[in-house]
Amino acid sequence: MKKRSIGSISTRVSSGITPLRSNLDFWTNGTIPWLKTEQLGERLIFETNERITEKALQETGIKVNPADTLSIAMYGEGKTRGNVSLLKRPMTTNQACCNIVLDKNKAAPEFVYYCLKNQYANLRRLSSGVRKNLNSGDIKGFEISIPDSLSEQTKIANILCSLDAKIELNNQINAELEAMAKLLYDYWFVQFDFPMTAAQAASLGRPDLEGKPYKSSGGKMVQNPTLNRQIPEGWTVETLQQLTSVIRRGVSPKYVEYGGISVLNQKCIRNQSIQFDDARRHGCELEQTHERLLQYLDVVVNSTGVGTLGRVAFVKRLVDVKTTVDSHVTIVRANQSLVSPTYLAWSMLRLQPVIEAAAVGSTGQVELSKTYLEKLNLVVPDVEIRKRFTEFAAPVIQATACKEQENEELTQLRDWLLPMLMNGQVTVGESTK
Repeated sequence: MKKRSIGSISTRVSSGITPLRSNLDFWTNGTIPWLKTEQLGERLIFETNERITEKALQETGIKVNPADTLSIAMYGEGKTRGNVSLLKRPMTTNQACCNIVLDKNKAAPEFVYYCLKNQYANLRRLSSGVRKNLNSGDIKGFEISIPDSLSEQTKIANILCSLDAKIELNNQINAELEAMAKLLYDYWFVQFDFPMTAAQAASLGRPDLEGKPYKSSGGKMVQNPTLNRQIPEGWTVETLQQLTSVIRRGVSPKYVEYGGISVLNQKCIRNQSIQFDDARRHGCELEQTHERLLQYLDVVVNSTGVGTLGRVAFVKRLVDVKTTVDSHVTIVRANQSLVSPTYLAWSMLRLQPVIEAAAVGSTGQVELSKTYLEKLNLVVPDVEIRKRFTEFAAPVIQATACKEQENEELTQLRDWLLPMLMNGQVTVGESTK
């Protein structure tokens, strides 16, 4: 391993440029991918959220980066600054991105990516100025340890890539499973085209309609005055308070490094799932029967703060049996004698946009009222349809929970191997048969 600067193994290290937003000619019907720092952090980026026009390129001198360019966030708050990604297609970036076009005769892009990930803390220490930003000059001079042999670089990167690829595959599988469950939920409980039961078909004098989409096949609908819309006959509308046994905030934790119990905070709840890696420890034990200890299928709702308030997730698994939430998160627990926890959990996910809009208070101090949650209205299907949905969703929840746990284990293995491979403590030999 030799120490080499990023500039010595690159053909270009430079920041992007942002075309004027006021010039619509730069943005209308754009065809060239345009990347902002907000997207950086994923290992590979294939697509961007915005596009610019050819005119923007010509008049601003913006450079299109080739595929396999590394991009680092120079500006940004908190953990976003220093995020690095590998751009897998030609694209442009804004001025807050430092783009590294490597000399592929000297460095393998994936290897350098993992080197920078391993040196993340040191890279961030280059930050300067009042806002602690990075600059392309310092990044160009940043040194990494790198083997002379491209073959050795590639072998090291391939080990880490294989772990990341499995993590990404698991995420993709989970996304598809959850999308399937959400689609079924909307089909059954929003459009009301659940499979008609034998009794419902018989009540219409049409036994041949059993299993057909309820509303589309002429199922009986009645006007509900609370929602001011029609719902299937036999279904009711109840408030969240009527359907739950618990709606309450979590504890005010006394944080400790070790011992105690696990506490989830608002950072743990994002993308409608629970991320346990951001959990902390609370120094006081709670009895196993304490209602603030999370249970399977409990719903958790972020309840304070701009940007985080209203995020919803539900408990598919627990890393620690004794886990609670802090006082900025609300626990919502179904009364199982009145409603299926599975149905309530998916209903709350669908209500997230409504809850996000319910903030009250001054900027930066917004709160989600318990009373607001209690008064939320939910359509409650008949027992048979709730049972069918639970039978469909239960295997989805179990499968996604298993993939999440597997990803945690793969991430731990990757993060354990990463520094040792980068520092030469572990070497990669030729495979033998």
